[in-house]
Amino acid sequence: MPTDRRASWLKGVLDLLVLCCLADGESYGYEIAKRLDEAGLGTIRGGTLYPVLNRLEEAGLVEAEFRAAERGPGRRYYRLTGDGRRSLTEQGEAWLAFHRSVGAVLGRGMDEVADGEAGGEPVGEPGGKGVGA
Repeated sequence: MPTDRRASWLKGVLDLLVLCCLADGESYGYEIAKRLDEAGLGTIRGGTLYPVLNRLEEAGLVEAEFRAAERGPGRRYYRLTGDGRRSLTEQGEAWLAFHRSVGAVLGRGMDEVADGEAGGEPVGEPGGKGVGA
């Protein structure tokens, strides 16, 4: 059974995704987690999300404001700073370039495997000797 690597991949891009969630205005932790889940990224628990928000705040990329609620507990609302917008633009462009590079390498590798399975050389050693031959 293949290992599900999505959690590892998400760790590398979660800060950027949180910044993206704040690009169109302020939000609070639960709403950010809900948006990421609805986008198909799975459930992001508070123990993962809030340290990211704190790290982004300490870096000056987001600002936070606590607001009391009429009913229930208050919420901490987050919004991008100017530095956060610049970081989102710069890091977003870098991530997309990285994504294109990964896609190109992965596409070539998958094409090679598909060609080998479709009657080309057996997958394994060059020269037509399969694994274990």
